Amino acid sequence: MNHWEKTALGRVVNNIEETLIALILGLMTLIQFANVVVRYWFADPDWKPFVEALGLPTNLLWALEVTVFLFAWLVLLGASYAVKVRAHLGVDVLIDLASSPVRKAMALVTISVCIAFAFLLLKGGWDYWAPFANLNPTSGRWFPTGFNSVRGQGWYEVNDIYMPDWLQWLGVIFNDGDRYEKLPRVIPYAIMPLSMALLLFRFIQFGIRLSKGFEDRVIVSHEAEDAVADASKTLKEAA
Repeated sequence: MNHWEKTALGRVVNNIEETLIALILGLMTLIQFANVVVRYWFADPDWKPFVEALGLPTNLLWALEVTVFLFAWLVLLGASYAVKVRAHLGVDVLIDLASSPVRKAMALVTISVCIAFAFLLLKGGWDYWAPFANLNPTSGRWFPTGFNSVRGQGWYEVNDIYMPDWLQWLGVIFNDGDRYEKLPRVIPYAIMPLSMALLLFRFIQFGIRLSKGFEDRVIVSHEAEDAVADASKTLKEAA
């Protein structure tokens, strides 16, 4: 068990993250596979009578847009997940040359910059998404100084994804009680503030571990880890 999973909350968050990422990858694969089948098989004139008899679709106009949104969710969620598993790329040549105190100081400076950058991303993500949820974006160029009053844009819809009936209750909240024909943008765009909040949370977690001396760098030398793993495997096989 890694340090992210020591508490019940940590295990729950980890399971949600990993399940959601796996689900997104699976959905993207299934949707694109279905889109290929529909476009090149169901749309074939030789199969048209059979397809029409069964009431099958001959195109999935929404497939591309759904895949684009899912890919964006995957990338944004993957950013915080990569912090957790220390998968972000980095160069540790100078870090390895530095002494332990200097290495820790460099790591603290690095994580401070990462936290500041994630905070700016969170502000930008909120400011972009908020109008679609009929909320106010923050004021201030770099740091929030309050809220700007703007006209709500909860009525904005995506281009091709139809709104399912079981989500029509959102129209009461965001669209003055009117039904949506297409999916409101407030749903797919919500990943922007959510993922950036999670990214900021992960960086703060890592910063705490650095300050307590549990870590001495933000990145990890995967080549060294692989070499150790290979050496351990060789010793076990020899034994």
